[in-house]
Amino acid sequence: MNKILLIIQREYLSRVKNKSFILLTFLVPLLLIGVWALIFFLSKNSFESNQATVHVVDASGVFADKLENSRQITYVMTDRPLDEEKAALANAEGKKQFLLVIPAELSQRNTVELLSSEKAGLNVQNALERQLEEILRNHQLEASGIDIAALETIKPQISIAAKELTADGEKDSSAGAAMIISMAMAVLIYITLFIYGAQVMRGIIEEKQNRIVEVIISSVKPFQLMMGKIIGIGLVGLTQFLLWIVFSGALLALAGNLFMNPESIDPQVLTDQVQSAKQYQDGMAGTIMGALDTLDFGWIAFYFMVYFLGGYLLYSALFAAVGSAVDNETETQQFMFPITIPLLFAYMLSFGVLINDPHGPLAFWLSMIPLTSPVAMLVRIPYGVPDWQILLSIALLIGGFVLTTWIAARIYRVGILMYGKKASYKELVKWFRYKG
Repeated sequence: MNKILLIIQREYLSRVKNKSFILLTFLVPLLLIGVWALIFFLSKNSFESNQATVHVVDASGVFADKLENSRQITYVMTDRPLDEEKAALANAEGKKQFLLVIPAELSQRNTVELLSSEKAGLNVQNALERQLEEILRNHQLEASGIDIAALETIKPQISIAAKELTADGEKDSSAGAAMIISMAMAVLIYITLFIYGAQVMRGIIEEKQNRIVEVIISSVKPFQLMMGKIIGIGLVGLTQFLLWIVFSGALLALAGNLFMNPESIDPQVLTDQVQSAKQYQDGMAGTIMGALDTLDFGWIAFYFMVYFLGGYLLYSALFAAVGSAVDNETETQQFMFPITIPLLFAYMLSFGVLINDPHGPLAFWLSMIPLTSPVAMLVRIPYGVPDWQILLSIALLIGGFVLTTWIAARIYRVGILMYGKKASYKELVKWFRYKG
């Protein structure tokens, strides 16, 4: 046990003290926040600079003075002949110039032409279609003798307040919030299992190539070396996760203080912002916060750590066996694909079947099988899973890790000292059967 602890300490400290680990730990939160800020800035500028000018030739007479300008589109009604408008459009120096041609028989054809010197974006086309359809609809209603004003007042809205029946009574439920958290955890667990599992494999291949492993094996058993590497690198991953959470929270708090410094804001402006914020909060923001409040993030974070550790230990044992069986990374592909199929299968299903039917038989069995449960169960947990299913899944995951480690260790003890020979599945079976 002491030898395993020494290997864990070596693997952990050698990676935590590495410059790349320190840089990634500090830079990833900065990069993520920076990317979101850049996306917001570019999107804002894109909307502001995406103003289109649409010249309208209306032969039907239905749309005259009824088209309303918006942030995206400015309408210019024209009486000039169509040929002159086309010539003017062809010679227009500025971009975002369009010519909308509405035929006289629009009610029969239901088709208009949008001419431009460049392809129109979907936003412009969709905005045009929505406004033209609304105007034509109102025109046809008036022609049918229907009072539009009275019709507009009849807009019933139904709001579904989802409730979940539990042993403690009713509690609020939100399928939308559960879906977002489920998808986020599926992506995160899928990526991290590969990243840190691959680190185990690369570490073993490097030591095997440098012949350092021959010296280490003279002092410790192969199983001790494998377990020390797996646990040590797993602790590195947990450390990095925790530091990312802490740094991201600190950066977000700092950004909030900088941008909302009361001393740099005019009191009247601040009052207006507070009122606007209150109105917004009562709307969409309040809905979002209410949906998030239906989830128990404490338990979700706890189960994420449990399944991250269980899934990492299970898959890292398999990656370790692969690393011991090859001499370089190029030879790992033939063994990597069968290992990754179950995880990839659960990951692909998480965006369709598991989210749409989190309590169905397929979701249940995928969350019980150790090779797929790290992804499948994390997708299900935000939707509410009985405690007995979670406990059974964790027990099976632990059992799967023990079995996988035993199989991987028998391959690892032989493969770690094999050089210059390409391993095959037949060779792996022989290594597994070796006694001693």
